[in-house]
Amino acid sequence: MRKLIAVMVALVAIPLAQSAEKECSAYLSHDVRKLRSAESINLCDAFGGKPMLIVNTASRCGFTPQFAGLEKLHQRYKDRGLAVLGVPSNDFRQAAPDEETAAKVCYINYGVTFTMLSQQKVRGPEAHPIFQELGRHVGAPSWNFNKYLVDRDGKVVERFDSTVDPMSQQLREAIESVL
Repeated sequence: MRKLIAVMVALVAIPLAQSAEKECSAYLSHDVRKLRSAESINLCDAFGGKPMLIVNTASRCGFTPQFAGLEKLHQRYKDRGLAVLGVPSNDFRQAAPDEETAAKVCYINYGVTFTMLSQQKVRGPEAHPIFQELGRHVGAPSWNFNKYLVDRDGKVVERFDSTVDPMSQQLREAIESVL
């Protein structure tokens, strides 16, 4: 009887594992270190099968106050499955000089609770694979705080430039469409 139960459990587990693998797009299949942390997360494990708003950020930019709006979005939609992911970059030369300062801006100044990654390149041939894929579909970031909406299947839905406020009706309606 035990063998029969073990076989049945294995037969159920195989399709579930295969299903979980299909939920995550290859460009998200990376381990990335969190901001000011030794901890790395696998983006597929953390966000596979979830709609995402991926934002290239900088802590010394005129758009830096958008962290507050991004946090509001996170609080409003996290229970409905939206994952907000902040990715600091110095590609536009407006990042903090070190991770401690960047973390202070995010976590203390703006109360960010959504996931922030360590600094990454977001443009050009050395861009992180996430941004290579996002750029291939809807264009590379033209400045800090470009917002990329990705559906549950990892399909890039739309890019919103820096001037689009995180709490704008336009962005909220787009988010609602993927929830």
